[in-house]
Amino acid sequence: MPMPALPPVTLLVVDDHNLFRRGLVALLGQDPGLKVVGEAGDAAQAMRLAPALRPDVILLDNHLPGVTGVDAIRGLREVSPASRVLMLTVSEDAQDLSMALRNGAQGYLLKTIDGDLLAQAIHRAAAGEPVVSPELMGKLVAAFQSQGAPEVDALESPVPGKVHPQAAPDTAEQRTPLSPREEDVLREIARGSSNKEIARALDIAETTVKIHVQHILRKLGLSSRVQAAVYAADRQRQSH
Repeated sequence: MPMPALPPVTLLVVDDHNLFRRGLVALLGQDPGLKVVGEAGDAAQAMRLAPALRPDVILLDNHLPGVTGVDAIRGLREVSPASRVLMLTVSEDAQDLSMALRNGAQGYLLKTIDGDLLAQAIHRAAAGEPVVSPELMGKLVAAFQSQGAPEVDALESPVPGKVHPQAAPDTAEQRTPLSPREEDVLREIARGSSNKEIARALDIAETTVKIHVQHILRKLGLSSRVQAAVYAADRQRQSH
């Protein structure tokens, strides 16, 4: 017998630009795995709608009238605890990025993202996986480095047995389980490189990069490439 289809991921779209919001809703509506159940033009309206709609994912712009998206994250999580908040914004500001994740956002995406990649990111966020636009990885690591030890609660998937990056060996020389090639890939991840950029830099196939990334996460007990980037940055800082 065929497997029953999974229910679509439900969405609340929060953006004050009507034209963009309507276009986004139309785009997301083309994916049978996604269902927009509500729209809001500001944080206050989103706070009213979220408890009743209980969407799987709240797609949230930052530049909203009144309360910014970053400042609204905690309130939205309080009124709809089961919802994942995913930022979708034009802001590439490192402070906005780090504050959004610290406030409990499941991820941070730029509005320049391709439609197919956006749909994939929404599904990943709904499943509890942290998602950050690859071009922002470098800024994320730099922000955490400048603010000391990263408080990456928002970057951790709720998977039993996962090890926090801070629990990793204190020095780079302490019997790292990674192969030399995996170390190369990890360094590129810390620079914020995408899989395609890593493949080009190391002259290997993109599928090979994906396999290396999976091995790195498993060996280090991490749950996302964001954690891997923070881990690598911390290790580099401790070795100096």
